[in-house]
Amino acid sequence: MSKEVLVLNASFEPLSLVSVRRAVVLLLREKAELVEATEQQLRSAGHSFPIPLVIRLVHYVRLPHRNVPPTRSAIMLRDAHTCQYCGEMPGRQELTVDHVLPRSQGGAHSWQNLVTACKPCNQRKGSLTPDEAQMRLIRHPFQPSYVALVLLSNPVAADRWKARMGTA
Repeated sequence: MSKEVLVLNASFEPLSLVSVRRAVVLLLREKAELVEATEQQLRSAGHSFPIPLVIRLVHYVRLPHRNVPPTRSAIMLRDAHTCQYCGEMPGRQELTVDHVLPRSQGGAHSWQNLVTACKPCNQRKGSLTPDEAQMRLIRHPFQPSYVALVLLSNPVAADRWKARMGTA
């Protein structure tokens, strides 16, 4: 059984991931409608419910623009757990977060200046810029949207959403 249910706004925009229990409560209170479910059933004394995979809120929820802070886990998600210098995908424990423009040279702790790097690449680069270290970035860092991070945090939910939107 999937532990997380993708919640869509009334406009089908992904909002968040919630527990199956929370999704069922939203469905029972008629605050959401079932979009996709598993073949399995949740059973209680007098009822049986399909286990939701995707639900959609009945009413549109206006959300303020969400700025997600550049945490280690969010940087790893954005960069797909891949070293942005050599392209390797070592284990999570072997990845570090590197400041493209080193802090010693005035580099900020921001989305646009942070990338994942394997330990050997990070040590090779040290406190140099990529140009000074003669290293190239595979992909330049950027600030992902909140929605992108929600989908990146659960690839199964992302695939369901893409299939729903006809972009899979």
